[in-house]
Amino acid sequence: MTGEKIRLLLVDDHALVREGLRQMLSTQPGLEVIGEAPNGSIALAMVKKQRPDIVLMDITMPGMNGIEATRAINDMGLGVKVLGLTVHENVEYFFRMLVAGASGYILKGASSVELVSAIRSVYQGGVFVSSAVTSHMVNEYSLYKDIALKAGQEGLTARETDVLRLIAKGLTNQEAADALNLSIYTIHTHRANIMKKLGLENRQQLMAYAIRKGYVDTNT
Repeated sequence: MTGEKIRLLLVDDHALVREGLRQMLSTQPGLEVIGEAPNGSIALAMVKKQRPDIVLMDITMPGMNGIEATRAINDMGLGVKVLGLTVHENVEYFFRMLVAGASGYILKGASSVELVSAIRSVYQGGVFVSSAVTSHMVNEYSLYKDIALKAGQEGLTARETDVLRLIAKGLTNQEAADALNLSIYTIHTHRANIMKKLGLENRQQLMAYAIRKGYVDTNT
């Protein structure tokens, strides 16, 4: 309706990022930042209470990450739309966000003009994809869409899926920790959760399961 502003919730674990976004977006006509959240859990509570039009959602955050939070927001059925705003150019993250229910995906390195355009496009019912990501999409779509769907169906989080794929490719726990920039203790925890969720008893069963389910491309 004429005169109404697009109400935005900013979700990012870095206060400086949120502050910069708030300052930039507050200068744009027709946009209003109604709140900020440092993680997915707080974001969910704010969505329920404040009902923003669009949530600008970071992906990598402590606790509940952006993919899990996006899925939960979509499951609320409130009509709140999510625009992923991230540093990750990897299309795997894009497809996970899309499967989780996001309406758009834009990189933090985008210009203010592109970000505002993305917000308005999503608000009007469109799907916005950052130009830096689109060039990789066609070749990667089948693999990553299937992986994202499997992860959701089997109850694995996005991070657990990352760990599963790396271990199944033969990486040690330390190598997986280094690849994901996590502690080896965190990898042990994720691995234990994966085994419990999937009903597996050892690494051999885990690798066989991952190959059988298509988490690992045996042709590469």
